[in-house]
Amino acid sequence: MKPFLIILQLITAALLIVAILLHTAKAEGMGGIGGTARLFGTPKGLEQGLDKITTGLAVAFILISLMLGVMK
Repeated sequence: MKPFLIILQLITAALLIVAILLHTAKAEGMGGIGGTARLFGTPKGLEQGLDKITTGLAVAFILISLMLGVMK
C-alpha cells in the first residue's frame, strides 16, 4: 500500500505543479502601463475550472501526505 501511495503522491505533485503553472498571472506588471495587459485576457470559465482542479489536487496531495505520515 505504501509504494502505491508514494507513486500516487508523485503523480499528484507533478499534476499540481502543471496546474499552478497554467494559471494566468494576477499582476499586470509592465503591461499595465500601456493598457495592453487586459488585451489578451482569459475567459472566466477557464480560470474557474482551473481553480477547482488546482484545489482538488492540493487537497489530494495533503491527504496522501497525511496518510503516508501516519503509516509506519
